[in-house]
Amino acid sequence: MDDPEARFTALYDRHYRSVLGYALLRAERQAAEDIASETFLIAWQQLERLPEAPLPWLLGIARNLLRKQWRSGLRRQALADRLADLSPEGDVAEQVTEREAALAALTGLSELDVEAVVLASWYGLTPAEAAKLVGCSARAFTVRLHRARRRLSQAFDFTPITLQEQS
Repeated sequence: MDDPEARFTALYDRHYRSVLGYALLRAERQAAEDIASETFLIAWQQLERLPEAPLPWLLGIARNLLRKQWRSGLRRQALADRLADLSPEGDVAEQVTEREAALAALTGLSELDVEAVVLASWYGLTPAEAAKLVGCSARAFTVRLHRARRRLSQAFDFTPITLQEQS
């Protein structure tokens, strides 16, 4: 088939149910449909490079998208848990003191350290994603993040005692 649209339509008609079924085994219906659609979007974009037997390739794309979605869900849940921890359930004065200590510790770090901690912790980027953003290798970013977290931990250990804590 020389016509790309006809080739893609044939690919879609032949393999959509298999890709959707694969995604349904691992995700809820709406998410599985999104995964199947995105899989075929990628197939359309790479139609010229499709292998002779496209189904394993399509399932590999779907698998990667499912893993990406799963990791994204973990990051969202971790952020939700962190935000829940910040909600004012206990003593508000204690939370304000902890927040001030955290801000003081962060202001004591270099700009590169703060950037590494914020990208990983607040935005939930993986080392590879953050590395691409800051223009270094994933390994270099991982080292930078490790060192930044260590310095942040040390800053917390050495935060000055407030007048209220002395009494």
